[in-house]
Amino acid sequence: MSGTGHTLARWRVRAGYPLALACLWLSQPTPQTLQLGFVVGLLGLLLRAAAAGHLCKHEALTTAGPYAYTRNPLYLGSAILAAGFAVAAASVWVAALLAGYFAMFYPAVMRQEEQELRRRYGEPFDAYAARVPRFWPRLRLAEAAQWRFSWQSYLRNREYETVAGFALALYLLWLRYQFG
Repeated sequence: MSGTGHTLARWRVRAGYPLALACLWLSQPTPQTLQLGFVVGLLGLLLRAAAAGHLCKHEALTTAGPYAYTRNPLYLGSAILAAGFAVAAASVWVAALLAGYFAMFYPAVMRQEEQELRRRYGEPFDAYAARVPRFWPRLRLAEAAQWRFSWQSYLRNREYETVAGFALALYLLWLRYQFG
C-alpha cells in the first residue's frame, strides 16, 4: 500500500476503537435485537468467510466465488456485520455512527486497493472491473466451477479473527443489556 493508503488504513483502525466504545455506550440492546442482530451479522460472517476462502492475496487476481459478484465481498460482509451490530445495539445513533464511519473510510480504501490491483495486474484487472461492480453485487448465476472454497485460504487470511470480534461485540452488548 502506498503512503496515503497506509495512512488511511491506520486512521480507519485508530478511529475504530473509540467508535466501538461510543457504540457500546449508546447501545440499548434487548434479547430480541441481540438475536436479530446475530442473524444479520451471521450473513456478513458467511459472506466474509466465503470471500476469505477464495482470496489469494498478492498471489493472483481473485475473481471466483463471491468475487464474481462484487469486487469487494469482504467489505460488503463487513457492512452487513456492522448492520448486524447496529440492529443488536438497538440504537439509531449507533447505526448513524457506523454508517458515517463506513462512508468516511471504505470508498477511499476501495479506490486505493483498486489502484494497487491495477498496477499489479493491469489489463486483467481492468477487464474484471468492467464486468463486476465495486461494492453492491450484481445478482446473477456464476458458474458452479468458480466456487472452490479453501479452508487453508480462510485460515491464512485469518478470517477467524472477524468471527471472534463479532462474538465479543455481541457478548459486550449482552453485558450492556444485563447490567445497563
